[in-house]
Amino acid sequence: MRPVKWDVTVREATKLQTELRSRLRQRKLRRTPQTIAGADISHSLFSKELFASVVVLSLPDLEVVERADARGIAKFPYVPGYLSFREVPTLLKAFKKLKRKPDVVMADGQGIAHPRRMGLAAHLGLALGVPTFGCAKSILFGSAKAVGKRKGALSYLRDPKTKEVIGALVRAKEGCKPLVVSAGHLITLEEAIGLALRTGRGYRIPEPTRQAHNAVNELRRSAKMPR
Repeated sequence: MRPVKWDVTVREATKLQTELRSRLRQRKLRRTPQTIAGADISHSLFSKELFASVVVLSLPDLEVVERADARGIAKFPYVPGYLSFREVPTLLKAFKKLKRKPDVVMADGQGIAHPRRMGLAAHLGLALGVPTFGCAKSILFGSAKAVGKRKGALSYLRDPKTKEVIGALVRAKEGCKPLVVSAGHLITLEEAIGLALRTGRGYRIPEPTRQAHNAVNELRRSAKMPR
């Protein structure tokens, strides 16, 4: 894992995001991925304690091959657009416990669909040095036209000022709200969209982040139970 500075102020974080942006690379995967990890964070209301889970699935059959959990304390305030500084350090603790590095990572958050192109998934990719992309439930930044109703329909998300494509709204399940898919690091947007659609099992949320979401909530609940 590559060294990243996390103990910063909001002003310093803004500058760091702008600097790190130039290090991101959106390029085609160098090989067909055999594993994909889902990563998610959970926390209790009014608590600084964070819980992280990483679930690794095989491709294309989506069988769970490994899971790693971690707990940490948030040292950065909750500020939209800066969640990576609050959450990624605990996610990295979970990734360090994995026996084998996954081929690609799907994070519950933004990739470059972010005002400074440095969402959680992008920042995580730089820290891990592996292909990452974001699969979020709502738009943080950008605008897009309405998405068709059928599964697989999409509408590209663009920067309101530059009109640059920064992601896509993707209908992963008919009748459900679209997901916000954006490349993070070492992967293209089209590849990220393809993986988000291919890793679904009839739910709105793709299986990697759905499994991670279930795992981290289980971890958080078990931590509150008397021992």
